[in-house]
Amino acid sequence: MKYFVSAALASTLAVSLSACAPITPRQDLVGTPVPAGAAGHTVHITSDTRYVNVIGGDVVRFESAGQAFAWNFNASPLVSVFPLNGVAPGGMLDHEVLVYLMPDPLYNEGSELYARSRLAGPRQLVR
Repeated sequence: MKYFVSAALASTLAVSLSACAPITPRQDLVGTPVPAGAAGHTVHITSDTRYVNVIGGDVVRFESAGQAFAWNFNASPLVSVFPLNGVAPGGMLDHEVLVYLMPDPLYNEGSELYARSRLAGPRQLVR
C-alpha cells in the first residue's frame, strides 16, 4: 500500500508540473504571419531574451541571427502565453522565447486593461 501511495503521488506531481509548462497552441489561435513591412514594432532577440510582452492586435517584426519574420498577434483571447519558437522560422531561435500576450483592448472596452492601456500612452514591448 505504501508503494502504491508513493507511485500515485509521483504521477500526480508529474501531471501537475507538465500542466504548468507553456504549450504551443494551434497557429491559428496565436495569429498569422505577415510581410515584414507591415510591422509596427521591431524586437531584436538576443541570447538574453527570454520573453516578449505583446498586446493582442500588435504586428511585430522579430529579428535574430540575421533572420527576420513578422507576426500579427490577432490571437484568441484564450491564449495568454506561448513559445515564440512555435511560429518562428526553423533555426531562427536557438533558445526558448515566450510570448506573454495581453488581450486586445479593442475587444475589452469595459475592462480595466482597456482604460489603463489608453492612459499609458504608446505601447511598449518589454524584453
